[in-house]
Formats: sequence, structure tokens, C-alpha cells
Amino acid sequence: MRFFITLSYDGTRYHGWQIQPNGISVQQVLEDALAKLLRHRVSVTGAGRTDAGVHARMMVAHFDSDSVAQPEQLTYKLNRLLPQDIAVQRVQPVATDMHARFSALSRTYRYYIHTQKNPYLRHYSQELHYQLDFDLMNQAAQLLMQYDDFAAFCKAHTDVKTTICHITRAEWVQTAPTEWHFVITANRFLRNMVRAVVGTLIEVGRHRMTLQQLHMVIQGRSRNNAGESMPACALFLEEITY
Repeated sequence: MRFFITLSYDGTRYHGWQIQPNGISVQQVLEDALAKLLRHRVSVTGAGRTDAGVHARMMVAHFDSDSVAQPEQLTYKLNRLLPQDIAVQRVQPVATDMHARFSALSRTYRYYIHTQKNPYLRHYSQELHYQLDFDLMNQAAQLLMQYDDFAAFCKAHTDVKTTICHITRAEWVQTAPTEWHFVITANRFLRNMVRAVVGTLIEVGRHRMTLQQLHMVIQGRSRNNAGESMPACALFLEEITY
């Protein structure tokens, strides 16, 4: 039988979702916990690959096993066994042709920033100390949806077969006088894409890049011309739809 696991995690101490040869990953910790409870190894496939230090309010993964009699009990036992920075919301049986990655219709990320020192935000939001033109940044965000090739925001030397993504939402949202977040939804994302997009939009917001130049950056398809990649600690995978 195939099962979907819905979970959330604080990515601070992990080298991303995917198993790494030289660092602990969320996938590895989850697979180890499942092996102890099911008494056999299972391979867990996630809906995406969050980078080192990136968090997830919602991650979905699937695994195959004939040893799960009570999914609710497995959820309870996983939460007892997993560390405090990983939480499982539910384990549910699904059709055998459902795939955590390929069956997903969209993913939504949010990147959080604040413009005034705040000790309670420092681990999960990026503090910025310069004036930002959020109206212009939202114009730039809307411009993204005119394109579908985002090679300019893809980390170099990756093994992706295509840099085509279909963005359906991109905007800056203010939640408090000094707090904002960038929300972006697409069918798929490239490695490091969201942090590179945010870094580029901030260049626009600082009036160091015009909208016309942003067009040229996207059309040029070169990562070297886009903005810097923002720190991982402020990025959250927020939602996955099927």
C-alpha cells in the first residue's frame, strides 16, 4: 500500500530535505524513524527538495509498505520518536499511482523579512536595514508571471532537465508596520529559485535595478545577472496542493 505523510519541520539544523552523504537531512531522520516502527526500511519520496536551513510548514512525502495497520497510530508513534523540530500531522493511505512529487499541482513558498530589529523574528525572518519600494517590487513580482523560463534564477551546474516553471501568484504582503513576506506559487520550482527571485526583487526595491533591466535579466537566462541569493532561514515551504 502507498501512504502519504504530511509533516512540518524547522530546517535550521538540517542539510535540506534530501539525504546527503555528509550531513543530516529531514528525509534521513524520517526514514530512520519509520524503519524502527515498521521494522523494515522504506524509501520516502518528498514533494520537493528544500535546501539546507529552509523550513516547511507543509511537506508531503510518500512511502510503500504493507506493515501499516493503523495510520493514526503510526502518526502518534512517529511524533513520539521524531525530534522536536519535525512534526507529522497525518499518515493516510492513497492510491498506488499517487506520487508526492509528480502528482502535486502547485507549491507555495513564503520569504519573510522585517525592517526593524526584533529578537523574536531573528531565526525565521531576514532583517533588512535599507528603504524598500514595495509598490515597485510588486510591479516586478507581477512581471514574473509574463515568463515561464527561469534559468536566470536557477543555481548553476544543477541536473535539471528544464528551467520552465508556471507561476500563478507572486506578491509582497505586509503583515505589520515593519514586517513583510513574499509569497509565490508555481507548479514547480528550481533549486535556489525563490531565494534568487527575492534577492532580485530587493534590488528592484532598492532602485538598483529597473523593471526593464529585470526583463533583460530574465530573458538573458544567466544567473550571474540576477540578484544575490537570500539567506535560507527566512524561507518556508507553506503549502502543496494535489
